[in-house]
Amino acid sequence: MTYETGSLDATLSAAAGNDPEMLRQLRDSFIESVTHQVDLLERSRCDGNWRIAAMRLKGLAASFHAGDLQLLAETALTAAPGEPTVVRALKRFIGGFSTG
Repeated sequence: MTYETGSLDATLSAAAGNDPEMLRQLRDSFIESVTHQVDLLERSRCDGNWRIAAMRLKGLAASFHAGDLQLLAETALTAAPGEPTVVRALKRFIGGFSTG
């Protein structure tokens, strides 16, 4: 599955202006934040922790106009804690985003 990052890239570009180093830093920070929340989600064993991590992912997605991530976060919100298909999909998103 391929994830669309067009709106996200446009948001990051608008924030960075003509500064490619700033764009790289914003992109790296976004990936790092998403990766951290996915790690927390993967290690969650109760509804509360799972929900908090999923809500944080949804907030990141909304802040950066990452529609695909928002859909994945919404899927996580309706899934049981530790649901492996959700975690795998989120990891695919990270992998696809970080490679371009």
